[in-house]
Amino acid sequence: MLLMAFDSTQQALRAEMLLEYADIENDMCPTPKQITAGCALSLEFPDDSLEEVKTIIREEKVEIRGIYSKVGDRYVNMEL
Repeated sequence: MLLMAFDSTQQALRAEMLLEYADIENDMCPTPKQITAGCALSLEFPDDSLEEVKTIIREEKVEIRGIYSKVGDRYVNMEL
């Protein structure tokens, strides 16, 4: 699973709605403490949906902090 973090709750809820509309499995969860973000909510989604998620984020101009992959016990920001 990958994790998308946000700077605002509004953008997190908007992204959740867009992913659900696109039938992409996602789960709202607390933002891990290792990730500095302005919002306490993040979205988890499957690795194999990354390209589709990136397309949606770009086309719909969703403001995100980043997309992260968990490596061991830390999160690594993936380049968009």
